[in-house]
Amino acid sequence: MVFLAYATTPTVARRLGAGDTPGAIRAGIDGLWLAVVVGIGLVVVGVPTSGWLVRLFGAGAEVSAAATTYLTISVWGLPAMLLVLAATGLLRGLQDTRTPLIVAGAGFAANAALNAVFIYGFGWGIAGSAIGTVVAQWGMAAVYLVIAVGAARRVEVSLRPGLSGVRGAASSGSWLLLRTASLRAAMVATTIVATRLGTIELATVQIALTLFFTIAFVLDSLAIAGQAMIGHGLGSANVQRVRDITRRLVQLGVGGGALLTVLLAAVSPVLGGIFTQDDAIRAALPLATIVVALGIPLAGFVFVLDGVLIGAGDAKYLALTGLVNLAVYLPLLWLVLALGGGIGWLLTAFCFGYIGARAITLGLRARSDRWIVTGR
Repeated sequence: MVFLAYATTPTVARRLGAGDTPGAIRAGIDGLWLAVVVGIGLVVVGVPTSGWLVRLFGAGAEVSAAATTYLTISVWGLPAMLLVLAATGLLRGLQDTRTPLIVAGAGFAANAALNAVFIYGFGWGIAGSAIGTVVAQWGMAAVYLVIAVGAARRVEVSLRPGLSGVRGAASSGSWLLLRTASLRAAMVATTIVATRLGTIELATVQIALTLFFTIAFVLDSLAIAGQAMIGHGLGSANVQRVRDITRRLVQLGVGGGALLTVLLAAVSPVLGGIFTQDDAIRAALPLATIVVALGIPLAGFVFVLDGVLIGAGDAKYLALTGLVNLAVYLPLLWLVLALGGGIGWLLTAFCFGYIGARAITLGLRARSDRWIVTGR
């Protein structure tokens, strides 16, 4: 559902770039209402189906029980998290990235503190982790709602849902929803294969991919900047600025990725002890970490261009090529299982097979001019 942010950001940015500040705020308010509707729907569906969804992964009884507990509770935070996504998109579109940083930092710090209290202080275990996350998410949502209401009142924009605006937000977000669904399908498929490899392999892959996305999402900040700045540039019909921003973002994404590769590779031998005392996982983790480290520069290229094209509103292309990329990746996962490949081959398939396919489809699009459409 990250489309709630990714669809809102360029829409708000384009209208702001065109000089229509009330229209920009109105688009953000409509995005918030869409988040409420979708969030309620997900709770209604998610609570009774949590156990069934977990069982689809085929994990052992202990893992499945813990996952069901966590998911059943954390579903109640979904409406709040969707409000956070939509409000973040509003502020990013208004070229304000500082406020989302403060809210996210405070929210995740509160999440960590609550988890410590609930898990260890109250002895609630994994249920405490889920409850801490839900509380933190609703706290963040409350802060964003105060900010959004204040912005709307300053420019005298109604807080009532505009049906046409909500429908428009849903329509523009539908392609991004499909694009995001293909990304999540790839991640779920990766997790399923890791689960089939065994418990040690699943834990190692989880840690390795957590490291990968933690570091790669540092580069994803460039993509977020691209969404806001590209949308604003196209709204003001400044094509040269759009091209300059794209070129600089790619340079920063790949160059920054190379530096982060060196950093992660350097610390890979000592990371295991931070995450676990299990000797088997600690022995397997260095190789897994090296593989994901090598994939970070390519991920930087992919994340940047993804943000640029989202900012340009090129969601249909992203959605359709997302299906193509998934079609390339799934056979690679099947080969890993069929040939008895281990952790290294699974992560290679993800970091270079799947991310590589995305790099090709995004790179080809960025080289053309078909995504550059100016105006509100």
